[in-house]
Amino acid sequence: MGRYVTISAKIPEELREEMRALKMNPSEVIREALENEVRKKKIEKLLKELENIKNLLTEPNETVKLIRETRDER
Repeated sequence: MGRYVTISAKIPEELREEMRALKMNPSEVIREALENEVRKKKIEKLLKELENIKNLLTEPNETVKLIRETRDER
């Protein structure tokens, strides 16, 4: 991953005490949660892009137009 930066979050004191009692590492929990959320958002973005590509491929006229444009650019 490379370099690290510090991110802080305010949580209720009760939650902090529960985490301590359960010997949970807040940094590790936050890091994993952020990694999972980033992964989820990347997947959502890719799915949207795939949907756009699918729509283009299901429209023959648009596909032909894109192929012609690409060939004309050469």
